[in-house]
Amino acid sequence: MTDLLALPMYDIDRLTTVALSQAIVTLLAQHGTAAQPIWPDDLLAHWQDDRLLLSQTCGYPLVTRLPAVQLVGTFHYSAPGCSGPDYRSWLVARDQGATLSDFHARRAVANSVDSHSGYNALRVVAAQQGVMFSRLVLSGGHRQSLAAVRQHQADIAAIDCVSWALIARYAPEELQGLHIIGETPPAPGLPLITSAATCAQQRETLQAVLGELVTDPAWREVCAASLISGFSPLQREDYQTIIRIEQQATALGVTRL
Repeated sequence: MTDLLALPMYDIDRLTTVALSQAIVTLLAQHGTAAQPIWPDDLLAHWQDDRLLLSQTCGYPLVTRLPAVQLVGTFHYSAPGCSGPDYRSWLVARDQGATLSDFHARRAVANSVDSHSGYNALRVVAAQQGVMFSRLVLSGGHRQSLAAVRQHQADIAAIDCVSWALIARYAPEELQGLHIIGETPPAPGLPLITSAATCAQQRETLQAVLGELVTDPAWREVCAASLISGFSPLQREDYQTIIRIEQQATALGVTRL
């Protein structure tokens, strides 16, 4: 049985994430589907679990490491930098008024090398401008990347624009002294996925429930708290944008930061 549900990617404020998860559990129950909310530690193992009913991953793992999972779609977010199902990253630094070219031979920080928003997107804009960093720090998360820049352990980071907006709302002190100095190209937002074991009818139920979540006034406040404004049932082909961004960086001679 596929019944595990988690929303690990934008868990900036735990109470907000719990409320959103519970709303989806409630709607699924109304459609005759039981779901068990969990808080996974090992995300890759969680995403590959045959019991997975619904989770949120990053587009880069989707196209490079998760060939078997099924795509359900993606949320739309009202955060600046988002447009419909697409999002982007902000280039963030301490130096207000700087540009990316000012960071040649300086230190970059990324959440992980399998992140589109923190690593892959930064790689392509650096390649486009011929910027080479002196060092790459891997932080483990966008909030940790912001802390690294704020504490002078690194000089620049690419931060998912939804994460930035949620942190600005729920933990604004984490952005003190930091400035947006640029942006990365748009890409489809974080994929909502289900196990390969999920049947077609259950996948359709998930899409119906997520569509209801974003349109039913009863859930308006829950969605607004997470900056969710819509839902699109995308296809895997839509995420080829991420592969093309990676290929562009490689063509420009930057295979890694």
